[in-house]
Amino acid sequence: MFIGRTHELEVLEELASSGRPELFVLYGRRRVGKTELLQRFCEGRRAVYFLAAQVRERDNLRAFRDALREALDDPLLEGIEFPDWPTALGYAADRAGDERLVIVLDEFPYLCESSKGLPSQLQKFWDTKGKRSQLMLVLCGSQVSFMEKEVLAERSPLFGRRTGQRRLEPVEPESALAFLPSWSVTEAATAYGILGGMPAYLQRFRDDRDLDTNLLREVLRPEGYLFDEVDFLLRSELTSPATYGSILGAVARHPGRLGDIASDVGIDSTTANKYLSVLREMRLVEREIPVTDPNPLRSRRGVYRIADRFVAFHFRHVQPNLSLIHAGRGERVLEESVRPDLPRLLDEARVDFILAHLRRQAAEVLGAEVTEVGRHAGAWVRAVGRTADGGSVAAIVVPQDGGRAGTAPLERELANLREVFGAWPAKLVYGLAERRERPLEVERVPEDAVI
Repeated sequence: MFIGRTHELEVLEELASSGRPELFVLYGRRRVGKTELLQRFCEGRRAVYFLAAQVRERDNLRAFRDALREALDDPLLEGIEFPDWPTALGYAADRAGDERLVIVLDEFPYLCESSKGLPSQLQKFWDTKGKRSQLMLVLCGSQVSFMEKEVLAERSPLFGRRTGQRRLEPVEPESALAFLPSWSVTEAATAYGILGGMPAYLQRFRDDRDLDTNLLREVLRPEGYLFDEVDFLLRSELTSPATYGSILGAVARHPGRLGDIASDVGIDSTTANKYLSVLREMRLVEREIPVTDPNPLRSRRGVYRIADRFVAFHFRHVQPNLSLIHAGRGERVLEESVRPDLPRLLDEARVDFILAHLRRQAAEVLGAEVTEVGRHAGAWVRAVGRTADGGSVAAIVVPQDGGRAGTAPLERELANLREVFGAWPAKLVYGLAERRERPLEVERVPEDAVI
């Protein structure tokens, strides 16, 4: 399945059709769908897709030569040994001629491990030959910190050479539903509340099995594809995974302020802040400041929370129960830990759907762009936003049981927002519907309407 990447594919196709040399950088976490996107982009066009391996430079060069020979049907490459990457890419530039040739170097950090000066070599190649060719060179990597610091940062030899870049993010909540087409919207939204928008995770849940079976097979047993996924992520990206794991566990249990997290983990606030800064760069953790805060830049009300749904699930339900899972007691973990938490997971997923709508589509309902959105801790108002015309909007959630909000508690929450914003907010009422074509229902209600 190819879901939720239409825009990214269109951007790549636009660059391929530009008629100019292009150097594009694509990066993002493991499992986010970079390889699937690039392979789909290469289909049906003159392209060389090369997936690097953690081997010596000579072996990668030979593998690239073979990929080049197959893609170009070039028998001359049979006996050629490229001494280095500038020579290999120079050959590709010559063979491109006047016709676009796409070269994808996937897992670029692996190439740099065996070729220490590779960014500098690519800079020289691009300056002398690449920028006068018909190449579209795509550098792709899963090590986010490496790609940002060694490829995109100002200190990198490649700085200023790229013609475009994209950090690939998880798919939007509504797109995630498409991975489980035969499930109800509520069931699929609950799965999103567990897995988030990571395509590789969503693909592991089969819609011909129920949620419990998928959890037991993929997460709650040592052989499961997702059982060790978070630990592997931390080990591959971080130098002190144990401390980062403790911090993530603390935030997953109780989203809170810096001092609370430091106290929970048993480290000082300065140290905790350094670790949290790294986790924020990785987008595993976010610091949320209420939209209602009058001075967000100096706010002391910021709360740290896990930004990745499956990382949060892992540290709430998998990591605390490792002994039981290793002992083959996954069903007990499911019964005692996961099932009681499903209503909360569905509720959090629903808020994610609402936030996505506020950011991308609410302007069609409000008549003004929403420039800032955030969660809100009300019982009924679950998200708020500011609009470009100086107004505000309150997102009111309809209970899943179909009940009514009730005038008094809702009016108190709206009155508090009026006090903060200086005017009554526009009211958008949201609810999940069992309709695939429109899973999130939204209605703007008049100021004096009872919900």
